[in-house]
Amino acid sequence: MNRRISGILTPNITPVDDRGRVDEDKLRGYVDWLIDHGVDGLYPNGSTGEFVRFTAEERRRIVRIVVDQAAGRVPVLAGAAEANVEETIEACNAYGDMGVRAVAIVAPFYYPISSEGVHAYYAHIARDVRVDVTLYNIPMFASPIEVDVVIRLAEEYPRIIGLKDSSGDLPNLMRMMAAIRPMRDDFSFLTGWDAALAPMLIAGADGGTNATSGVLPELTRAIHRACADGDHKLAMELQYMLLPLFDAMIGLGEFPEGFRAGARARGWDLGRGRVPLSDKQKALIVTAEREIDAMVRSTQAKMTGSSELPLEAIQVIARRVMEQLEK
Repeated sequence: MNRRISGILTPNITPVDDRGRVDEDKLRGYVDWLIDHGVDGLYPNGSTGEFVRFTAEERRRIVRIVVDQAAGRVPVLAGAAEANVEETIEACNAYGDMGVRAVAIVAPFYYPISSEGVHAYYAHIARDVRVDVTLYNIPMFASPIEVDVVIRLAEEYPRIIGLKDSSGDLPNLMRMMAAIRPMRDDFSFLTGWDAALAPMLIAGADGGTNATSGVLPELTRAIHRACADGDHKLAMELQYMLLPLFDAMIGLGEFPEGFRAGARARGWDLGRGRVPLSDKQKALIVTAEREIDAMVRSTQAKMTGSSELPLEAIQVIARRVMEQLEK
C-alpha cells in the first residue's frame, strides 16, 4: 500500500524574467533554497504558481524543471488542471512520465457544474491516467467538491489517493477523514488554507500545501513538526505568528503578488505576476511590500528567539531551525 503524502509541500511561485518568460535559472535556485530550508515536497502549477496564466507548454516545462532540480530529494505533486478533461488526462500522463509522485487536479472551473458532474469528471480521469491523483478543492475559484463526492471517489478509484482542500472548512475535512480513513489508510488529506494550518493538522490532516511555505518554510515546517510531536500548544503559538503574515500577503490583492513580495523579503526577486497592473496598483503593492517585508523580518526574529514566547518554545524552534540548516 502506498504511503500517504505528508508534510509541507510548497506551491511554489513561478519565477519570471523582465519579459514575463519563465526564468529557469531562478526557478532551479528557488527549488534548492526551499529544499535546503526544510520543505517536504514541491507543488508546481498550483494557484500560487499562477498555472492559468501560463500556456500548456510552459506548464510542462515548469514541472520538468522542478522534477529535474528536485532530483528525488523531495516528492513533487504537480498541478495538472487543463481546460477540458482530455487535455487534463494528457497533462497527468506527461507529468507521471516525468516522475512526479502524484498530480493535483482542480475541479472544473469557469462553468459551474453539479456534484454529479464533478464526480463524473474525476471518475473519467481516474480510469484513464497512469499516475496517482489528488483532488483539489478550491471553491473560491472552481466547482466545489462536496463531502459525499470525495467519499464516493475514494471508495471507487484506488488511483485517487488524496485531497488538497483550500476551503478552510474544518468540519467538512473531519467528515471526510471519518468516512475515508477506515477504508483507505493510504488516502492523504492536505490543507491549502494557511490560516487554519495548525487546527487542520491537529484534527488529523497529513500536511499542507501552503503558500506561506514559499516565504517562511521554517515556520510552516515547525508547525507541522510540532503537531506531529503532539505539542499542540507550540503549534498554536506558531500559528499565531503565521496568521498576520498570511493575511497581509493574501490581502494585498492581485494574488499572488503578496507572496511574491514575501519572497523578495527573503532575497528572492521572482519577478511580477503575469496579470497587467495599473500604476495605482503598482503603487499600492510598493507600499504593502514595506509592511510585508517588516512582518517577514519580525517573524524571522521571533523564530530565532527574539520574541516573548516561553523559553522552552523558543528552544524547540531554534533547535528545529538549526537542524534544517545543518541538513
